[in-house]
Amino acid sequence: MAPSGSRSIKRGCQRVLYWIPVLFIALIVAWSYYAYVLQLCIESIKDTGEKVVYLLVYHVIFIMFVWAYWQTIFTRPVNPLKEFHLSYCDKELLEREDRGESQQEILRRIAKDLPIYTRTNSGAIRFCDRCQLLKPDRCHHCSVCDKCILKMDHHCPWVNNCVGFSNYKFFMLFLAYSLLYCLFVTATDLQYFIKFWMNGLPDTQAKFHILFLFFSASMFSVSLASLFTYHCWLVCKNRSTLEAVRAPVFRHGTDKNGFSLGVSKNFRQVFGDEVKYWPVPVFSSLGDGCSFPACLVNLDPEQPSSPSDPNPVNKSAAEGRQFPSKPLRESQSRLLTSTPSWSESEGAPDKDRKGANNPGITIENEA
Repeated sequence: MAPSGSRSIKRGCQRVLYWIPVLFIALIVAWSYYAYVLQLCIESIKDTGEKVVYLLVYHVIFIMFVWAYWQTIFTRPVNPLKEFHLSYCDKELLEREDRGESQQEILRRIAKDLPIYTRTNSGAIRFCDRCQLLKPDRCHHCSVCDKCILKMDHHCPWVNNCVGFSNYKFFMLFLAYSLLYCLFVTATDLQYFIKFWMNGLPDTQAKFHILFLFFSASMFSVSLASLFTYHCWLVCKNRSTLEAVRAPVFRHGTDKNGFSLGVSKNFRQVFGDEVKYWPVPVFSSLGDGCSFPACLVNLDPEQPSSPSDPNPVNKSAAEGRQFPSKPLRESQSRLLTSTPSWSESEGAPDKDRKGANNPGITIENEA
């Protein structure tokens, strides 16, 4: 068999195996629905009012939970815009150069007009050999998806997908609703779980479903609570899981709070400006995932200063923030214009920053 054929078979088998954790979760959720709706509410609860209230609340939480989980799984990761990909001429120039310093000079020239402010630990331009592109800030290459993911947080086997810019809000809602689901099931099942141990339930198969439903829901609640709390902390700090493990490197050095804008703005960067969309699994995050406002303590000497600001260094020191001064137009984040104190310092170019929530995003099929 040809090597390419064997690789295709291997890749196909891997893709099937990657769906096993998702299938496991789906089976648990399906069983929990059967155990709670049929065995607990319909078979075991005798009070009609209690039964109706439990079923109504349960189905609202269940629908939101399944909706958020679906969105997290099937929202494809977003790749960097075409401006970050090397042109054919640049690829040829890079291949001709053997020395690393010469290659870096070429990459620095290309990156000069791009909103790229992070570097490698050695201070070099972040470049992906496999995707042949300059990595935007907070972008990383996923070995499982085999492509660069914008604002990559991690690859989650339980959703068989990369969690990043395009679906991080959905992932947070999935954690929130799954935790709420488990807590609700645990709380409403508790009194019947106690009756089980006190022999207050009839000797039917429902009593075993009630027992295991309580144990499974309570155990999942503990693990989900810890994971959800951790990601809430990440949102408040405006960090990804990867950035929490290894802080981003800027021109002035490592800065773990380099992208933090304050709790309120950090939250809105993920969930958007409109409160009505916060609890709903629809995309409302700000920006395009290619450029982000950065709290640079020191001015980046490689980036041009804004022509509207006669003394950018002093203003940066006074405000404690230095935002990208020459980003791509489609990469603008509305966070830059959401506060008058920020927009007033930018002057006329501020008009270009009032774009849509999600401009310029291109979604590509997985290779």
